[in-house]
Amino acid sequence: MGRTTRLATACTAAAMLTLTWPAAGMSSAAATAAAVTPRIDLRVLVVDDGGPATQAIAAELDSAGTPYTTLDLNNAARPTITAAYLSDTVSGRPRAKFQAVVLPNDNPFGAGSAEMAALAAYETAFGIPQVDAYTYARPEVGLNYAQDPGYIGSLDGATAAVTATAGPFGYLKGNVPFEDNSPTVGESYAFLATPLATQAAGATFTSYVDAPIQGSTARGSLVGQYSHDGRRELIVTFVYNQYQQQFRLLARGMVEWMTQGIHLGADRNYFALHMDDVLLGDDRWNPTLNCTPGDVDCAVGTDQSDPDPIRMTPADATYLKQWSAANGFTPDLMYNGGGSEDYKAEHGGTDPLATQLIADKNAYRWVNHTYTHPYLGCVQDVSVVPWKCSTTATGAVVWTSKADITAQIKDNTTWATQHGLTVNKQELLTGEHSGLKILPQQPLDNPNLATSLTATGVTVLGSDNSRDPQQRKVGPALTVPRFPMNVFYNAGKASEEVDEYNWIYTRAADGGSGICEGSATSTCLDTPLDTATGYASYIVPLEARTDLGHVLSNNPRPHYVHQSNFAEDRIAYPVMEKILGDYKNLYAASTPIVNLRMADISAELSKRAAWDTAVKANKVTAYRIGDTVTVTAPSGLQSTASMPVGTRQAQLVGTTAFGGAYAGQLSGWVAPGALQSSVTLKLTAAATPAVVTATPAKAAQSAQTAKAKAPAQALPVPTGATDPVPYGPGDTGKQKQHRKHTKAARR
Repeated sequence: MGRTTRLATACTAAAMLTLTWPAAGMSSAAATAAAVTPRIDLRVLVVDDGGPATQAIAAELDSAGTPYTTLDLNNAARPTITAAYLSDTVSGRPRAKFQAVVLPNDNPFGAGSAEMAALAAYETAFGIPQVDAYTYARPEVGLNYAQDPGYIGSLDGATAAVTATAGPFGYLKGNVPFEDNSPTVGESYAFLATPLATQAAGATFTSYVDAPIQGSTARGSLVGQYSHDGRRELIVTFVYNQYQQQFRLLARGMVEWMTQGIHLGADRNYFALHMDDVLLGDDRWNPTLNCTPGDVDCAVGTDQSDPDPIRMTPADATYLKQWSAANGFTPDLMYNGGGSEDYKAEHGGTDPLATQLIADKNAYRWVNHTYTHPYLGCVQDVSVVPWKCSTTATGAVVWTSKADITAQIKDNTTWATQHGLTVNKQELLTGEHSGLKILPQQPLDNPNLATSLTATGVTVLGSDNSRDPQQRKVGPALTVPRFPMNVFYNAGKASEEVDEYNWIYTRAADGGSGICEGSATSTCLDTPLDTATGYASYIVPLEARTDLGHVLSNNPRPHYVHQSNFAEDRIAYPVMEKILGDYKNLYAASTPIVNLRMADISAELSKRAAWDTAVKANKVTAYRIGDTVTVTAPSGLQSTASMPVGTRQAQLVGTTAFGGAYAGQLSGWVAPGALQSSVTLKLTAAATPAVVTATPAKAAQSAQTAKAKAPAQALPVPTGATDPVPYGPGDTGKQKQHRKHTKAARR
């Protein structure tokens, strides 16, 4: 049975008859709408108590672009939940204003709460699912108390699993590992309990995710569906924040469950890798000087040059092609054609590396990285450390000229054409992201950059996510923020990487620079890493875990390393292999990594920004009536949606395919067809949620049960769930933006 079918079946199990009015708590105007299929608006109600669990779900909805309304329980001026707040009638048709409800727990209100009764009646009347973001195990939610067998406490480092009845979590392969980033900080807390052997009449509990109960052969539920009194609740008995891997793995399924697989917004797992400086040689870290010859703060000789740069060999190029094919992963080669020409001039007119890469050119995507990688911002004054922008006698900043920038772009494009490389001329990455603002020395973009981009037709421009994280316009171009990986540009050997890592992330008392001490952007190592083993044992798993966090966050931004990391010890590969390997161990084949080229990433970020703006301004309307979903958005704006397999877009004549397959669903961007002002999507019969029975008796019973249920007690929340625990040096606050030791005036 497919996942979408299971979702439809679960919904159908709630009831099979037509809507009958009036239900308890519903307005009397609904009485005239008997047997009319209701309208369900595609919007989620998030009742927020300020805890990390509800905020994590809200963050997932934000990331996907799924509309929701927040009701803040801590705000005394908030609206009161009543029948009128939840539903009304539009053109004689009953309307549910929310397709799902997210609560902090199964009953966050006081005993006998009229608000909880209104919610229960509403959910019963319209078949609206309810997510209990974090609650404890007890009979009121279909579970035994967490005792005999049972467990209450930390799950740090434990491995949960998707059950055979995977429900909406069928996109996972099986295991759901819980993070354990610090031995001294609690990061998770859970109640593990078994379902009641004898449920109340008509009630059932189906566990979707469980974990072994310590000291027992039983397994306790962590996520499960409790069906009762004509309602469905998703019971989650562990706490989490939006950054933790266990939540990232389950977030998609939570949303699909609550929306019954029908919602605005989409969530995919993205990973693209940019290899900077291809065909150049990168300066090498000097472990004696604790700096990089060629950098302004590490002059060696009168020409400030590095006598031993790192450059890939033909054998490294051959290995790259073989690795790419074996792993089914295409990297982006950010090339500098002038590097090859300089190498030829110094080595008898030949460049075996370029010859090999060009022979394998179709194995990669090629991106213009300028011809010789000069600094394209202000003219740097390197007579001081740190460098500053050169100025005229009147104090005006001296900028790299439009002619020089344009030549760098055009010469590199010409070189690619001469060597048969296919290059998208709209894409550009400048050396060190130069030309763009960099604080504190250059707070403005080089004004000549925008005019050069116009002259060369560049519309996609790479930037550094660690210092310029939002996509923005630069002349005709939109930036693509890139995540820097903590595999340094100036390391070809593992020992060099570890030595520099120690220098940056070790206290002065331990022989390091002390930069990490008191830093707001990095933390210190407890002790220096062993240069022989530290890379494999510490840096690789740390960096892979951080980067995998980006992949699981519906974030299309690419990552970048340098060609030096694919030479000599080839230190980039262990990180890449762990990212890809861990991903394959977690996800089913239906949910592959999406690897986009830079222009497509730019387009995705741009469409998301426009969509998010329209959603937050309440300019998007979407609803479902039976098997038909209607989406209306501002003219010219594409909408994003996720729908069950088999969904098609209705045109004036006939239908056309909708979206692309991913994680057992269809999702994608969609616009109205010819001569249409809105998008109409048609669901298959199997995927259409059944219209529920909402008799006065059943709604009254559900409301009475909700009133009788004791409110959930205050639940324990460990420090690591309220204040996310960093993975390690360079990852404070789980923002995943590492300090990267970058080049400065190296050429």
